[in-house]
Amino acid sequence: MRDDSAGGPDRDPVAVVHAALDAGITMVDTADAYQNEELIGRTIRGRRDEVLLASKFGLVWRDQVAGGFDVRADPSYVRQACEASLQRLGVDMIDLYYLHHRSETTSIEETVGAMAELVGQGKVRYLGLSNATADDLRRAHAVHPIAALQEQWSLDHRAIEHQLLPVIADLGTVVVAHSPTSHGLLHQTPSAADEQRASGLHAAVDEIGGTHGATAGQVALAWVHHRQQAHGVPVVPLPGTTSVEHLRLNVAAADLILSDVELRRLDSLGTAS
Repeated sequence: MRDDSAGGPDRDPVAVVHAALDAGITMVDTADAYQNEELIGRTIRGRRDEVLLASKFGLVWRDQVAGGFDVRADPSYVRQACEASLQRLGVDMIDLYYLHHRSETTSIEETVGAMAELVGQGKVRYLGLSNATADDLRRAHAVHPIAALQEQWSLDHRAIEHQLLPVIADLGTVVVAHSPTSHGLLHQTPSAADEQRASGLHAAVDEIGGTHGATAGQVALAWVHHRQQAHGVPVVPLPGTTSVEHLRLNVAAADLILSDVELRRLDSLGTAS
């Protein structure tokens, strides 16, 4: 969640979080790399018992360069990062603590072992992984149960279905599906380079939305909601939003029921890349 309060009250991040809680949303997701933990902490302070608070560690920005980061997942950094997040958030415990990205230099067993110590100390309730492989998930789960795996899952990005999903189902891990509208791309006209495939998907999303009186983004989000029934795994869609209006549209998408015919049509047009 970015601080877009300059855009008016509808884009005030504090108002967005409170609107989410008022609508019955319980999970608030952040990370040290998002640089907004202090804002989140202040915002939920009076409503902590309503929130499943999730945060992540492991990404270290390179000189503030956009997209440039290193991964730190060694045990000493796990402890250091957790203490810093607890202080910024102003809480005694983080409900769900993720490794933000797999490390090429520290074994997943070392990292999760250190994370498990945080659980034993009462600083973290549940453990999660993000940007991980099926092998990472199995090896991590052997050290300590992994409650949630946060990965991208959308009509336009279905790589999770290749190797991860069978392991997720086997272990009983919850999928937290980030970017369920492909970072907003499913709201937009496809680029010329991707027009032939994407235009069919966009046309279907628009047409189905028209049938239900819904937006394209709501249809895309509803498709992700339906993954739980399609694959038999718990799925929590995690759409990003910077406005109260957009938040309310996202919440309404949870009540959008797509027919089997509509789902098959979208499945046939989506990509597993």
